[in-house]
Amino acid sequence: MSFLGMGRPQPTSEQKIAAVESEMRMMADTYNRLQQSCQKKCVPSDYREGELNKGESVCLDRCTAKFLDTSMKVSEIMQQQGQALGGGQQGGSMF
Repeated sequence: MSFLGMGRPQPTSEQKIAAVESEMRMMADTYNRLQQSCQKKCVPSDYREGELNKGESVCLDRCTAKFLDTSMKVSEIMQQQGQALGGGQQGGSMF
């Protein structure tokens, strides 16, 4: 509960745990999509060597950077749209 009953109520422990679990699932999903997308694009399905060659390594580095950059931009846009739709009532965040 907030000071003198003002403001929004604080989340319970169960809500905090659920939020952390949800965030971890989203992070795992992002990692899995990144790995699948960049491996499909940069590493041939017929492995010829045990190690990545220079071209594959550079491709994976660039693909990862672009994927994460795009994910951040999409997240920022979605957050801005959520704040605009929410009218700034709760600062645009769930917690």
